[in-house]
Amino acid sequence: MKRAILCLCLIPALQAGSFRFRAVSPASLELSEDGRPVYVYNYGMLLKQGVGEELRRSTYLHPVYAPDGAVLTDDFPKDHPHHRGICWTWPVVKVGEETHDLWAVLGIRQKFVRWLAREAEPGLARLGVENGWYAGERKVLRETVEIVARPVQANRRALDFRLTFQALERPIEISGRPVKGYGGLSFRFAPRTETTIRTETGVESKDTDLVAHPWAELEASLEGRRAGARIEVDASNPDLPNAWCLRHYGYLGVNFPGLTSYTLAPGKPLVLKYRVTLFSR
Repeated sequence: MKRAILCLCLIPALQAGSFRFRAVSPASLELSEDGRPVYVYNYGMLLKQGVGEELRRSTYLHPVYAPDGAVLTDDFPKDHPHHRGICWTWPVVKVGEETHDLWAVLGIRQKFVRWLAREAEPGLARLGVENGWYAGERKVLRETVEIVARPVQANRRALDFRLTFQALERPIEISGRPVKGYGGLSFRFAPRTETTIRTETGVESKDTDLVAHPWAELEASLEGRRAGARIEVDASNPDLPNAWCLRHYGYLGVNFPGLTSYTLAPGKPLVLKYRVTLFSR
């Protein structure tokens, strides 16, 4: 009898941190842990009602949830309708003599190609995706995305991103928006109050552009609860330290390569790695 009681007591511990992927629409895949949503990866081409067809897009995370269930991200916000959850885009993409804007979805789009991994186990969930950058109907770059989610511990959850970009037939040049330099990994936050942005130097009282930091985080009251997210730049990324775009209206962006340009040569992939920590207070 004692052995049976012991086994029953262990069952919740063995099942804790159980991840699961499921389709929530023909365009979106949800990851949950113990039945609570973690994020939704949008792989189909999405468009909000009332928004122009030119802003239809894919390849981003929204909604993304804090450990307590508060929704952290926004999509199609009125002030910047091209912003979308957690994404990785650039305002200047030069393909040969043509210049496009992946950030604002002008002339070039990210599109889903195939799944590489959908692994869900008690202590880890791994999503792997292959996408393409399409200038019109022409595929010009192969993009692979790996997102590893960890179980919640002490009201914090880590999402590790590995983003790989490889030009196909000809070099592609990427750069940030002129003057402000933004472009790269971006996090647009949901509507909130009492917003605080922090970096390694402390609380950032003003919006800033092109100031280098190893990490930045935003915390606010969302749905009546204190929650937020921190982005950390991996030490293996090129051109460190990266500058940032920090906005109290609800935006954190790692500016790579900023005001300079970076050339993606065929056969020489660019790998960018980040840790995004979602937290609740």
